[in-house]
Amino acid sequence: MPQTTLPDRAVVELTGEDRVAFLQGLVSNDVALAAPGRAVWTALLTPQGKWLADFFIFADGERLLLDVEAAQAPMLVQRLSRFRLRSKVALAVAEGWAVQAGWAGTPAPDGISTPDPRHPEAGWRALTPSAAAGDASPADYDRHRLALGLPDGSKDMESEKSTLLEAGFDELAGVSWSKGCYMGQELTARTKYRGLLKKRFFPVHVEGPLPARGTPVLREGGAEVGEMRSGQEGLGLALLRMPVAEGDTFTCGEATLRVHIPAWIRLPEQAG
Repeated sequence: MPQTTLPDRAVVELTGEDRVAFLQGLVSNDVALAAPGRAVWTALLTPQGKWLADFFIFADGERLLLDVEAAQAPMLVQRLSRFRLRSKVALAVAEGWAVQAGWAGTPAPDGISTPDPRHPEAGWRALTPSAAAGDASPADYDRHRLALGLPDGSKDMESEKSTLLEAGFDELAGVSWSKGCYMGQELTARTKYRGLLKKRFFPVHVEGPLPARGTPVLREGGAEVGEMRSGQEGLGLALLRMPVAEGDTFTCGEATLRVHIPAWIRLPEQAG
């Protein structure tokens, strides 16, 4: 049963009595929903509503633990710390943690673990004191999440450019539409309620050499309709201008991309 350590992840610790209220006003999801056995996936946006980072929130006693992209952890602590003001909260990159992931029925370890809140087939995530032996690799996990169409931070999104809805945060339970205001809320809400989404990520099957991130995606005839983002051994995510249908094919570098639309994706004409 597949299980692996994710070496490109780190943990940020939030302590203090105002930790939930402090984070609640800054991120896209409802922080209060984080509880033992239930993680919350959320994002930090610019005031203009553009993506800066996304992470999983774990509740552990008198602290919140954020499962974050390791390369973004110092930036996240720095940016969040700007908003502390008089809030009783402390933030730090926590040492001595490993982030684990398992899927396809693998039992989760004891301790700080929860189902991945994005998709029932995503599996589980856990924070452990040390890396555990697993029978899968980080590349195996990457293929698993690509097959489901799940974005993975800066592998797929662009800082201060990407929006949450184009990355599927609505369908993947990464946005609360009922909580109070948060930074960047206006653009996110306007895009949803005015039907302004024009492009989004789609999983693609890659036939041929895997295109580099940013390679233009072309329709027959040469019209550019998007660009490649992350990929792994015949699978990838591409940011494509809609409309897009199941089985559509495009050229990308020396490869052909064939679109797969998972059941969880709600296209504009299917929303209701």
